[in-house]
Amino acid sequence: MYEFVSGPLVWISFIVFIGGSLYRLCSMHKLAKKEKVIYPYMSLKYGLRSIIHWVIPFASTNMRRRPLMTVTTFAFHICLVLTPIFLLSHNILWYQSWKISWWTLPEGTADIMTVIVILAAFFFLARRLVLPEVRFVTFASDYALLIIALAPFLTGFLAYHQWLPYKTILILHILSGELMLIVIPFTRLSHMLYFVFTRAYMGSEFGAVRNSKDW
Repeated sequence: MYEFVSGPLVWISFIVFIGGSLYRLCSMHKLAKKEKVIYPYMSLKYGLRSIIHWVIPFASTNMRRRPLMTVTTFAFHICLVLTPIFLLSHNILWYQSWKISWWTLPEGTADIMTVIVILAAFFFLARRLVLPEVRFVTFASDYALLIIALAPFLTGFLAYHQWLPYKTILILHILSGELMLIVIPFTRLSHMLYFVFTRAYMGSEFGAVRNSKDW
């Protein structure tokens, strides 16, 4: 089982992730070309202005109104992206397979970042369950995606500290990571692919057409 999930299934998940992402980006490009108000309104100046404002914590009015949500959201996304990329154990696997390696996080820092992702996921879950205005627009798929995003970090944390049967948790960790990669292009997790483009368009429309700000 371990040999399969850490071998062929890794290849399959990366192929689906990369292929699916390229397909979705190409599809978005084709749809945008058909619309007469997308590319003609795109502005490098206003697009970059909007992107910069939305990647800086508390740069928008909405962020300043919800400080806890802002801090949690930024911490969640930063740790979710950086931890698996710069994790020492992942780096070792890359070196063993491809003879490539890069800078890694100290293990203690990676452990803290993993805990941040786990706590943030539970915060988002509680928010969907408790706040009526959020629960109203929450669907079963939102809970499923939250679990999919949480699972690799929770199982990775358990495997690192070896609090449960190590081999079983390690297999679950690998499987959950592969599942997350596979679903990214085809679910709302694809916002990580679209963020730059949608933000650039919104910024262009508000800045160049409406002469206003979108933050």
